[in-house]
Amino acid sequence: QDQFVESGGGVVQPGGSLRLSCAASATMFNQYYIGWYRQVPGNERELVATETTEQRIVYADSAKGRFALTRDNSKNMLYLQMNDLRPEDTAVYYCAVPGTPYRGRGTQVTVSP
Repeated sequence: QDQFVESGGGVVQPGGSLRLSCAASATMFNQYYIGWYRQVPGNERELVATETTEQRIVYADSAKGRFALTRDNSKNMLYLQMNDLRPEDTAVYYCAVPGTPYRGRGTQVTVSP
């Protein structure tokens, strides 16, 4: 059973934007800090952004200034706003709880001219 369900991926041109959504159960949403990860087939998964203690959000260097992680507690939703997308951002993006097996299946993001 998937703990998270992601949506919002698609094909976009370089410089474009996408907003990814991650739906979770109330239990997962209220109990854990959640992060966005991405993975290209054949590569290790990469942390994009994650919630941490004291309501801080940590971003990968590649995401700083372009991506924003937000949470809507009323809807049990986590979002990743991605701006100024680049071809190297192409990957499957998914939600996960850091350090646990809890994750979703992901949504494909393709950045191509």
